[in-house]
Amino acid sequence: MSTFTVERLSFQHLAALPDAWQNVDYLALLNALSYDNPEAIAPAELKEMTQLALTDLEPAAAAEVVLGHVAGEALTKGQTEQLAHQMPTEKLWEENPNFALHQKFFNATQLLYDAYNGKFPHPQAVEFKIKITAADPAGLALLDHEPAAALLRLLAPGLSDRALLHRLFGDQLAGGEFPEAASILWQLTPSEKTETSVVYDIISSDYWLEEFKYADTYEATLPGA
Repeated sequence: MSTFTVERLSFQHLAALPDAWQNVDYLALLNALSYDNPEAIAPAELKEMTQLALTDLEPAAAAEVVLGHVAGEALTKGQTEQLAHQMPTEKLWEENPNFALHQKFFNATQLLYDAYNGKFPHPQAVEFKIKITAADPAGLALLDHEPAAALLRLLAPGLSDRALLHRLFGDQLAGGEFPEAASILWQLTPSEKTETSVVYDIISSDYWLEEFKYADTYEATLPGA
């Protein structure tokens, strides 16, 4: 077992994920909505025009267009239609069993929530920085292989035993296969790496890690090395 000290450096809420929507996405949506000559729209106005074009449709119809853009061939036409009808009332980025699409569902709902002034569920993400210091410098190598799984195992002791992560993924946190990890931690950005420590900027849904805002500095272990 390798031992680490985990220190929470910051914590904040996000209404939208950084760079989730680019002008190329707005243009694609406007084209999908049969908007006349979207390329003539000033770049600074693309987001607003996309939202206005979406609200010309019923919420479920707009959701179908947005889902088709973000999920593409990952969903069949029938699945897209079904999920689009669920989106105005259900938090797909939390409730849908397809973890691999949770971040896409979040981004789609965020755009629709803004466009429809709250007629869709309110999406909220969390972003925080942690500093991980290894008791043995060799231990940092454990973060190079499947970093999302390793980081979740290091974050878990900072959550209460009642936390959803513990209740749903106890075996995986203990060291089993954890394929869902990369779909739970949406963005991982390492920085300030030294021989014994590394800082990670992490973005995830508040569904999983809202409680980490209460975490104090603590020790955690990882199997291996």
